[in-house]
Amino acid sequence: MSQLRLLPSRLGAQASRLLAPHDIQMFSRRSRSSGPPAPFPSSKRGGSSSYMEEMYFAWLENPQSVHKSWDSFFRKASEEAACDPAQSRFPESRPSVSSRTKTSKLVEDHLAVQSLIRAYQIRGHHVAQLDPLGILDADLDSFVPSDLITTIDKLAFYELREADLDKEFQLPTTTFIGGSEHTLSLREIIRRLESTYCQHIGLEFMFINDVEQCQWIRQKFETPGVMQFSSEEKRTLLARLVRSMRFEDFLARKWSSEKRFGLEGCEVMIPALKTIIDKSSEMGIENVILGMPHRGRLNVLANVIRKDLEQIFCQFDPKLEAADEGSGDVKYHLGMYHERINRVTNRNITLSLVANPSHLEAVDPVVQGKTKAEQFYRGDAQGKKVMSILVHGDAAFAGQGVVYETFHLSDLPSYTTNGTVHVVVNNQVCYRRRGHNEMDEPMFTQPLMYKQIHRQVPVLKKYADKLIAEGTVTLQEFEEEIAKYDRICEEAYGRSKDKKILHIKHWLDSPWPGFFNVDGEPKSMTCPATGIPEDVLTHIGEVASSVPLKDFKIHTGLSRILRGRADMIKNRMVDWALAEYMAFGSLLKEGIHVRLSGQDVERGTFSHRHHVLHDQEVDRRTCVPMNHLWPDQAPYTVCNSSLSEYGVLGFELGYAMASPNALVLWEAQFGDFHNTAQCIIDQFISTGQAKWVRHNGIVLLLPHGMEGMGPEHSSARPERFLQMSNDDSDAYPVFTEDFEVSQLYDCNWIVVNCSTPANYFHVLRRQVLLPFRKPLIIFTPKSLLRHPEAKSSFDQMVSGASFQRVIPEDGAAAQTPEQVRRLIFCTGKVYYDLVKERSSQGLEEQVAITRLEQISPFPFDLIKQEAEKYPGAELVWCQEEHKNMGYYDYISPRFMTILSRARPIWYVGRDPAAAPATGNRNTHLVSLKKFLDTAFNLQAFEGKTF
Repeated sequence: MSQLRLLPSRLGAQASRLLAPHDIQMFSRRSRSSGPPAPFPSSKRGGSSSYMEEMYFAWLENPQSVHKSWDSFFRKASEEAACDPAQSRFPESRPSVSSRTKTSKLVEDHLAVQSLIRAYQIRGHHVAQLDPLGILDADLDSFVPSDLITTIDKLAFYELREADLDKEFQLPTTTFIGGSEHTLSLREIIRRLESTYCQHIGLEFMFINDVEQCQWIRQKFETPGVMQFSSEEKRTLLARLVRSMRFEDFLARKWSSEKRFGLEGCEVMIPALKTIIDKSSEMGIENVILGMPHRGRLNVLANVIRKDLEQIFCQFDPKLEAADEGSGDVKYHLGMYHERINRVTNRNITLSLVANPSHLEAVDPVVQGKTKAEQFYRGDAQGKKVMSILVHGDAAFAGQGVVYETFHLSDLPSYTTNGTVHVVVNNQVCYRRRGHNEMDEPMFTQPLMYKQIHRQVPVLKKYADKLIAEGTVTLQEFEEEIAKYDRICEEAYGRSKDKKILHIKHWLDSPWPGFFNVDGEPKSMTCPATGIPEDVLTHIGEVASSVPLKDFKIHTGLSRILRGRADMIKNRMVDWALAEYMAFGSLLKEGIHVRLSGQDVERGTFSHRHHVLHDQEVDRRTCVPMNHLWPDQAPYTVCNSSLSEYGVLGFELGYAMASPNALVLWEAQFGDFHNTAQCIIDQFISTGQAKWVRHNGIVLLLPHGMEGMGPEHSSARPERFLQMSNDDSDAYPVFTEDFEVSQLYDCNWIVVNCSTPANYFHVLRRQVLLPFRKPLIIFTPKSLLRHPEAKSSFDQMVSGASFQRVIPEDGAAAQTPEQVRRLIFCTGKVYYDLVKERSSQGLEEQVAITRLEQISPFPFDLIKQEAEKYPGAELVWCQEEHKNMGYYDYISPRFMTILSRARPIWYVGRDPAAAPATGNRNTHLVSLKKFLDTAFNLQAFEGKTF
């Protein structure tokens, strides 16, 4: 290695620029085997002659003793010398000084040409003509590398002369500019390099470390004739440009005052996408999932996805008022077109468009997740059937972090999609003919640029004129193609006036065949019981407390945990981790795929889960017992994610889109870490059905609880999720027989805070057994994971048991409700603090405690029953969170509605604050004691008004 590091400093100027890595490595190997390396004088001219002569003399003695590139070169040089009467043959013995000089010059000139070729490959993009507006110098650096031959005098950089331009040179194996030719004149070499690297395509790729990838790119771009199209291909390209441009023109004529986020200035994107899809189809791709921002989306829908034009045009009619959500027929003004998804079949390939919301790149991980799921369900582990295409704006692609979060997932085993095509729409190269939208006036801020843009001849006219001039099409054929598409648009516009054409199924990407009825409605409004037979519980528990693989050495600490699980099973008890194990395992038995991802989910942030066992003596040998439950079970995927929330949650959301027959969960390391994924929550999860006309059953597990861990590891911010819940706090509900399920169907998502392992078990199973899909937000515990009281009996999980939206008081207070003076409502971990404090004060008969397990949608019916059961009791809401956070602002108006404002609901908890929790442990304990004292001070609210 030391010789390799010293080698470049010993090379002459030309040889050091040129010698390929394999030559240097070969020379280093020879040097190590035969003594010190040959000296390389540092003179600029002829500095490498000693090395070249050594190679030459070695070649004379034995052609096999030198690298094949030297062998090829010397053979060619010998042939040239034999054909040149003015130049004698290579001598059979040591040559004269004159002959050596000629040989050195010949070799160095060839080395110089190879160096020149490499310079164009590395830096040719710096002089590529990428600016159609001619204003590049106005705001960008016009750097021209000194080693590119932009003028004749630059030949001197390589110690070449104008007289060398017509000399023939051997081409290296690292270029394809020769095609089938092995030699070219220097003049032709420069011309072909300029044609490849310095025209209207800038190619920057030599930073790639993979030699095969570099060679592939060189072959695709350098091979002569690679950019030439047949007459049929040119005509197809013209027809696609006609559709692309005339579609925009049609919209501009019919709806001149509407924001369309058109593609004007970049219409060539349509034939580009069509070509990508055509080529993909030829190579075996069956499903393409396309994600894109708003610019040009209508054009893509119309001319790539081939959505019916009348279905697009009818969206512009403001007279079509939106029907009720979920009614089957949903009418939308096209101002909201960016919220739709479409699916059609074209060229034996299924195309799905997943559109970005206002956060331009937020859809990137969603598309990748959906692609991964489609590959999983198709058994397409290598990504040979399902492919994703992402379209970006150039500024958003470079500027938004979720792009790079998504890139981070590309090589992780449980996230890779085996490659994605990224299409970056550059506003300088493919300029905007209008502003950000059609109502925007770009001249306010970019006057010179838009003066140039207004002078630009549209690409359709440029290309049509070119094809007409070369005789590929006639003017009449071109005009007929335009008239044909204009007629298609006009006829579709006429049909768009019929209100009957608008139907929700036209906008659905994946209608989940067989899951809903033909009208897109649930097949029933009931939920099967979520309990399971005890023998199934026992079997899962036994596997969870064992190591299914033989000769597998686990950590001693884990052995203790497994023994603890076995003891619980013997006692017919479960803790939180075991309840989760049983929920997952039972679903796998029923054919439901389960996928859990997040940071540290394999063992659990709090080392409670341990779903992946690691052999302590064999590196990287692992065991997932969950996949050893039954021979024909569904697969279980548990995967630690990259250190990302935004990208990973988006990925899992996309994964959950693909099928209703899966339980897809994302766990935050701590609940408040969802902050950095807020865009996914706001734009996709909370609005999934209303905005995207899609059901999605993603589950968010958010560890939550005020336990003195400071403001960053305490609160999952339940107030944010509740504030985005769509149930009406002022509407007194009608309690029908199917009220519980109907509530779930009408809500935008479900928010729970389970206080028992059994209820956690049931809510996970209910999530899949419901006849529809809604996102589920679960505030999961931390200290309760090992709390001795936070355990459940098998009796609460067996057949006949189900999820309890409210867990009522079942102690002494419930036996004599007329004597109860205070009824405390709460949710989550604080229940155990309240029970302990009540016991210490001996108030079991005077204070009842009721747990609210499902917070949203609000269980009006059960809360009404509880309040009426204790007619003489004060009603109190107790929470450990600060008053302006947590649940109080959500539950208070709903209590008032159900109580007809006849009784107050008093607040007990921490005072309002800016931070979610204190960073001081002592302050935390003081505030806890304070609100617990208030909760059991039966005179605390005397004389106060609500």
